[in-house]
Amino acid sequence: MSAIETWAQMVQTEHQQSDRMRGPRPADHWTHYAHQFKADPRRQNDPLVERLRARLRPTDTLLDIGAGGGRLALPLALSCQSVTAVEPSPSMCAVLRETAHEAQINLEIIESDWMNAQVPPADLTLCSHVLYVIQDIQPFLQKLTQHTRRQALVVLFEAAPQSQTYPLWQHTHHEPRHPLPSLPHFRAVLDEMGLAYSVENLPDEPARGFNTQQEAQETLTQRLYARPGTPAHARLQTALADALEQHPDGQWRLRNAPPLQPRIVSWPPP
Repeated sequence: MSAIETWAQMVQTEHQQSDRMRGPRPADHWTHYAHQFKADPRRQNDPLVERLRARLRPTDTLLDIGAGGGRLALPLALSCQSVTAVEPSPSMCAVLRETAHEAQINLEIIESDWMNAQVPPADLTLCSHVLYVIQDIQPFLQKLTQHTRRQALVVLFEAAPQSQTYPLWQHTHHEPRHPLPSLPHFRAVLDEMGLAYSVENLPDEPARGFNTQQEAQETLTQRLYARPGTPAHARLQTALADALEQHPDGQWRLRNAPPLQPRIVSWPPP
């Protein structure tokens, strides 16, 4: 099986398992989570923002594919000529528009999935933590590369973001979690497509945290599709009583969760 076929199969298998546990897929998956992706565009000491900003020139145009709530698009808009943010989620777009208005930052927002988006090429294209769920990876990357004048930038973790919850999934549903593809699989896809790329390591990030224990329990219950009133829900609540711990920074995290390892993958257009 080719790397592209392996990628597609992993996404399809994970989605089938999710649909079986969750039920009908919501029209907007991010409705309950979008507010968590709001961030101060003028924040300091964000390693990813600083590494990306270092690649920008004041006259550059930037295309952010899957911009979410604007965690990267908005701060980077302060360092280049213009940013176009492509985002299919209405709830994410609402957060993006709200934050842009509050910060008085101008950018163009295209509420569309990438394959249907009608946008001009840009000097730099950016796609951060989006590809894990893209089943048809080859046409997605081909369009991204075709819309790149100087450099394509993709941000991925070594392991899929939700991999920290896989042990809880096993306990909750009594079956192993089918993983989504991540950086090692992406390298193989790029090799297969003949794209000459480089990888830049970023500092490890602590496991995702929650402000309160209740927020952690509610969010993890949603993410693991443990519907209230089911045996799976009861098993998860029992497990969370021991799995969650509060850290010195006040955040609640899963006990012994490994840090996240972000990477920037870049390549020039052929």
